[in-house]
Amino acid sequence: MSFTREIAEIRFGTGLSPRLRGPRDVDDMMRRLAGPDVMAQRYRIESFEDFAKRIARVTALWKIRRANRGSEEADKATQKISAQKRKARKAQQLWLWQALQRRAHTQDGLRERLAFFWGDHFTARGKVSVMRRATSPYVESAIRPHVAGYFADMLKAVTAQPALLQYLDQKASIGPTSAEGLRAKKPKGLNENLARELLELHTLGVEAGYSQRDVTELAELLTGLTYDQEGVFGFRPDYAEPGAETVLDKRYGGGDATLADVHAALTDLALHPATARHLARKMAVHFISDSPEPALVAAMEARYLASGGHLGEMTRAMLEHPAAWAPEPGNVKQPIDFMGSALRALALPQEIEAFRDWRKIRNTFATPMRLMGQTWEEPLGPDGWPEADSEWITPQRFAARVDWAMNAPQALGELPDPRALLTGALGNRAPEAVGFAANAAEDRRTGVGLIFASPAFQRM
Repeated sequence: MSFTREIAEIRFGTGLSPRLRGPRDVDDMMRRLAGPDVMAQRYRIESFEDFAKRIARVTALWKIRRANRGSEEADKATQKISAQKRKARKAQQLWLWQALQRRAHTQDGLRERLAFFWGDHFTARGKVSVMRRATSPYVESAIRPHVAGYFADMLKAVTAQPALLQYLDQKASIGPTSAEGLRAKKPKGLNENLARELLELHTLGVEAGYSQRDVTELAELLTGLTYDQEGVFGFRPDYAEPGAETVLDKRYGGGDATLADVHAALTDLALHPATARHLARKMAVHFISDSPEPALVAAMEARYLASGGHLGEMTRAMLEHPAAWAPEPGNVKQPIDFMGSALRALALPQEIEAFRDWRKIRNTFATPMRLMGQTWEEPLGPDGWPEADSEWITPQRFAARVDWAMNAPQALGELPDPRALLTGALGNRAPEAVGFAANAAEDRRTGVGLIFASPAFQRM
């Protein structure tokens, strides 16, 4: 089993395209991944730094409202706050369309898939006000630049993101005997959410054998990580629990609390053998199979450790292993992958004027995605979206896929001849039965829908 363009594009990219030629080999895939992020430049999504300006505007309006309670000026501020929230909600829909266009037009599909995978690994969603719409900017700033770099750098970047800190209640975590903890009339105390998820989900994994004491000590070390009312990250020594903390038998800090102490612990967690094992298996499950070959996972784990926790090298190890290229169809596509690969197969024009309207995006993509089980940027918990195929193919969710396949493509432009689409979308994977059904369809709409609804197209 070895490299094929079709598997490279379908399993590790965003789908086959009739007009975009896939990579030549694994080296070409990795060269594209290491190159400039063309799609991020062409289909822009706000950085979190830009998104923070929205937070700052709302914060300023809240201050005006509080200072002028009961006045006309307060009423105007309330209206402006609502307007800012609506703008952020509309922007979130537009970013879904940008994400789909990246998938439809990229020649570096592996980057899009990795950005989504790692964004899901570090699931974060703001809880209140405009921060609820911050997920795409968070991924754009903290995840996307690091998908082919060192995991420790990504880990440090996400823990400096207000979206994650709010999602896991870190802003409310203050050392009980810190300067702020002793000064406060109603101490907030220690919150272990971030520490627990860092160990259980983000690094070591639930089976790594760490203790509750490790969780508590790490939580104490993390006190001080916070952000201000303008959405700007900062480290507050007066929030940090004094003294040294011991995590996995290693001591951190002991002098004046600093962000460097936190970074030292994160670096050690990133390089831990349990982290290598956890990340390697999770990536293999996502890209290849719910039950990946142990030898594949072992190869990825070994490369990760040998490279000092380099995600690009772990990705290369996955792509260089024969098990990655098994010809049998792989995982069921998640809804975002299903829609993105369909748009790619349709060879959409690079700009569609109608989809500058957020309502059109909501109706054509966001609502159907929700019916398929994947509400845009709203996973049910910090463990992100499920990987098991059975979670995605239920009667109701598959019915939503069929409905979208039959009706959405015609809203995107002129439909292709199903015979051409069959080859463009599935290549040599196209089953004879699907080809017969598509060719016998009474019209193009039905033929296109049958191809996209087929089991062959639904899998990686």
